[in-house]
Amino acid sequence: MEQNFDYKHINKNRKSAIIMHISSLWSEYGIGNLGKEAYEFADFLKESGQFYWQILPTGPTGYGDSPYQAFSSFAGNPYFIDFRILKEEGLLKEEDYSNLDYGNNPDRVDFGKIYVTRKEVLYKAFENFKLIKDEKFEEFLDENFDWINDYALFMSLKEHFGNISWEDFPENIKNRDTDELEKFEVLLKNKIDYQKFIQYKFFEQYKKWKEYVNSLGIKIIGDMPIYVSPDSLEVWKDRELFLDDIVGGCPPDGFSAGGQKWGNPVYNWEKHQETGFKWWINRIEKTMKYIDVLRIDHFRGFESYWAVPKFDEDASNGKWVKAPGIELFEAVKEALGEIDIVAEDLGYTTIDVVEFREKTGFPGMKMLQFAFNPDNESDFLPHQTERNWAVYTGTHDSDTVKTWFEKANPVEVEFAKKYLHLIDPKDYVKGFIRAAWSSVANLAVAQIQDFLELGDEGRMNTPSTLGNWSWRVRKEMLTKELSDEIYDLTKIYFRLNK
Repeated sequence: MEQNFDYKHINKNRKSAIIMHISSLWSEYGIGNLGKEAYEFADFLKESGQFYWQILPTGPTGYGDSPYQAFSSFAGNPYFIDFRILKEEGLLKEEDYSNLDYGNNPDRVDFGKIYVTRKEVLYKAFENFKLIKDEKFEEFLDENFDWINDYALFMSLKEHFGNISWEDFPENIKNRDTDELEKFEVLLKNKIDYQKFIQYKFFEQYKKWKEYVNSLGIKIIGDMPIYVSPDSLEVWKDRELFLDDIVGGCPPDGFSAGGQKWGNPVYNWEKHQETGFKWWINRIEKTMKYIDVLRIDHFRGFESYWAVPKFDEDASNGKWVKAPGIELFEAVKEALGEIDIVAEDLGYTTIDVVEFREKTGFPGMKMLQFAFNPDNESDFLPHQTERNWAVYTGTHDSDTVKTWFEKANPVEVEFAKKYLHLIDPKDYVKGFIRAAWSSVANLAVAQIQDFLELGDEGRMNTPSTLGNWSWRVRKEMLTKELSDEIYDLTKIYFRLNK
C-alpha cells in the first residue's frame, strides 16, 4: 500500500485569501506596480483580517498580455517596476515619467500605450544607471547566471528582429549556432545590458514589497501555469525538454465540439525523467523564492494530458497521454523539502487524477460557480467539501459572482438561491462569498471584484478572446467600510489573521 506524503499544508488553520493581481492596482502610470499602492493594498488586506494575497504569474507578457503566456518562467514583468522608486535612487527625474500618455481610462490598462511609454522611461533610467557602479547588480547577475544571460540575449534578439517569435528567427539563430550568438552578443550589447538592468530592478522592488507584505503576517499565493509559452526562452533554449509536434489542450465536450487547442508545447517527460526532473526542480525552487504558497494551474496535466497534433485545426484528434504524476513530486520533495502547493484540479477529472492529488496531499480547488446543478449533487457544493480543500467563489477566468447570478443557467441560479437561502437580490453576492468563508475548507478565496460586487466590468479574463487582463481597481473603492465588512465575515468564520 502506497503511503501518502506528509507535506506541510496551508490547512493547519482556517484561512482566507483575496485575489488581486499587481497589474490591477491603481496607479498614475498606466498599470499597477510595486510602488506605494502595492504596500497600501497590503495594509488593506491586513485591516481586512486576511492571511493571503493571491496574485497571478508575474512574468514578462507578450501578445495578448496574458500572465500565463510569459517570455520566460524565471523573469519578471518590467511593467511592474515603479518609476518613483527609480527617482528616489537618482535614476530618473520626475519630468522623465510625469505627464506622459499611459492611457486615459483609470479602470483599464492600455497595454498598447504602456508598451511604448514605459519602455522609453526605463531606457532613460538605464542610461543613468550605466554611469554608476552598483555592486548589488553584479551580485544579482551572479545569483541568476543560469538564466539571466540567455534571457537578456533572447529578448534583445526578439527586439532586433522586429518582435517576432523565435521560431521565425534566421535559421542559425533559431537553432542557437554558437558563433552566430556570440556575434549578436557583441552587436546587441546595450540592449542585452538593458534587459539585465530591468530584471535587476524588478526583483529588487519585488523583494522589498514581499518583505513588507510578510512583515504584516500576510503570505503571497503565487500562480504557475503548467505549460510555458511557445515563444519563450525555455522552449528556444531547452528544446529537447519539449515535444515539437504536440501541443496541449482539452478534449471535446458539451461546450466545444472541437475541444480546446492551447498551442503550448507539452513536455518530453522521458527526457525530464532522465535528468531527475532537474528543470522542474529549478523552476519550482526559483518561483518559491518570491512567493509563499504555489498554486499550480492545470494540475491534472501532471497525471495525464490531452496531446494534440501541433498542426491540427482543433483538439478533436487528441488523445490522453500519461505523465509522471507522483514521481515528479517525489523528486521535488526530495530536492526542496516541503512546499505549500494548491492544486488547480478543475475541469475533466478521473479517478486517477483524484488519487494522484490525494497522494501528494495537496489541497485541490472547489469552484462554487460550478456547484449548483439541482440534478446532480456536485462535489463542489459546500456540504460536500472537506478540510483539505481551497474553496473559490471564482477565478480570473470566470464571471464575477454578480455576473454569474445575472447570466448563469437560470435553473442553477434558482437552486443556488434556495441552497444559500438568498431572498433579497442585494444579498446574492455576499451570500455566495459567505458560503465559501463558512465552509469547512481550510482555505476560502474570492476576487476583490466579488467583494466590490462588480459585474462584467470587473471580469479579468474571458478565455479564447482578446482584450483581457486590463481591469484595475480605483483606490476610492477600497473603503474602511469594505475592510470592516471583510474583517467581520472573516472573524465570524474563524479565518481571521489576528
